[in-house]
Amino acid sequence: MSNESNRDEGAARELGGKIKKGIGNLLGDDKMAAEGKLREVEGATQKEEAKAAERDKGEMQALGGAIKNRVGQILGNDKMAAEGKVKELEGEQRQKRNR
Repeated sequence: MSNESNRDEGAARELGGKIKKGIGNLLGDDKMAAEGKLREVEGATQKEEAKAAERDKGEMQALGGAIKNRVGQILGNDKMAAEGKVKELEGEQRQKRNR
């Protein structure tokens, strides 16, 4: 499963847990409220794990791009330097999207 679908599934699970907790509280059903809270926390954890994995991928992408950019500059290869810079910026954006 991709990190994006894991993040979305976690968000849905978190929301479902919040709803179940709220209904449990409304009905005075402590067991239902506790089950909802558990589901909410599990969903939030799943979502954050997926975001962390994407940040790691973005960091590696940015690092690889920075290296390619610098090597291209050293070699005087403008195309390589530009491709590296693009990868570096894409990696940085990937990290920002998953904060």
